[in-house]
Amino acid sequence: MKDYLVLAIKNLRHRGIRSWLTLLGIFIGITAVVSLMSLGAGLQAAVSAQFGISATEIITVQAGGVNAFGPPGSGAVNKLTIADSDAIEKLSSVDVSIPRIISSGKLEYDDTLVFGMSASIPSGNKRKLSYEVLESEVETGRLLKDGDVNKVMLGYNFGLVDGVFEKPVVVGKTVLIQDEKFIVVGILEKSGSAIFDNAVMMNYIPLRDLFDYGDDLDVLAVKVRGEDSMDRAKEDIEKLLRKRRNVDVGEEDFEVSTPEAMMETVNSVLGGVQAFIVIIASISILVGALGIVNTMTTSVLERRKEIGIMKAIGGTNWQVFLQFFFESGLLGLVGGIVGVILGTLIGFFGIAGINNFIGGDIGLVIDPILIGGALLGSFVIGSLAGIVPAMSAAKQNPVEALRG
Repeated sequence: MKDYLVLAIKNLRHRGIRSWLTLLGIFIGITAVVSLMSLGAGLQAAVSAQFGISATEIITVQAGGVNAFGPPGSGAVNKLTIADSDAIEKLSSVDVSIPRIISSGKLEYDDTLVFGMSASIPSGNKRKLSYEVLESEVETGRLLKDGDVNKVMLGYNFGLVDGVFEKPVVVGKTVLIQDEKFIVVGILEKSGSAIFDNAVMMNYIPLRDLFDYGDDLDVLAVKVRGEDSMDRAKEDIEKLLRKRRNVDVGEEDFEVSTPEAMMETVNSVLGGVQAFIVIIASISILVGALGIVNTMTTSVLERRKEIGIMKAIGGTNWQVFLQFFFESGLLGLVGGIVGVILGTLIGFFGIAGINNFIGGDIGLVIDPILIGGALLGSFVIGSLAGIVPAMSAAKQNPVEALRG
């Protein structure tokens, strides 16, 4: 077998550029599959970070209009209220309902004006739970406390040079939100979410009064009594809100979402994209296989005298077959190796681009099974593509081959 491999390598090197052109289809297909799978895992992690999907016992409740531009619920005609939150909290399947306001506004610092998002932090016992759900820790300064009126916490990007502002915001400085002064008490640690890393956090009552919300809310973060109660709590909340908002099944002007449902939606979209790319990659691999058939068929015609000599000195049909079979398989394997390397590089730079865009720190996931499967598959495809030319070589008559 070693001799077959050495001869196959020598023959492929001898053909030079023709061999590399033959590999194009194979390695383009393998590159597409490997890079897509690597980027797909990174995209799933990125989307999870953007939605803040970390607590498995948290249900998100939003009013209608959540697909409109702006913060959650900003396009809703019939918004959620404090009364809705209190009613949901009384359900037997619910532990706590955290009312939240998320509003867009203007923020000024160092004579620079930007527009961004402000989010509320609840008071009392719900404050601790809110910090746990959001995984809030400070880079510098401290977290907000009950009684902090004209004080805010800022996301991680506010503390960077050329972050939200050209000049970093430091703890103790004053910022203007909707033309009112607020003292910065803390800069949050990096979360990897572009939403939270660019957000302004303040206590619920000051934010409510600043934007004149009254009893209206944008989002409810509902903690259920146990992970196994998630489906029942979701049904209970939907039933309660239908009754309170006087709507029938299928006509809901609100949305109740679980982390699993959010990820299922994301996965279904990514799955559709992956399926499309795999189809395109399969076409490319098929073209590559046809290229191998063409190259090996041409090789058989060019090497008729070599085949005749092999048979004249005692080479069997099986040995001749194996020689050409190994060469075609090696063509596929080399194409797979190049594709895996290029696909991994694309995945690496793609993940780096995603991290740069969202300010995240997602790592590249390399699946050994995927890599091994891609290499094995490319070898098998190359070998199968070479069967017909190899059989044609094995059937050559030595006398006619030497004469030709």
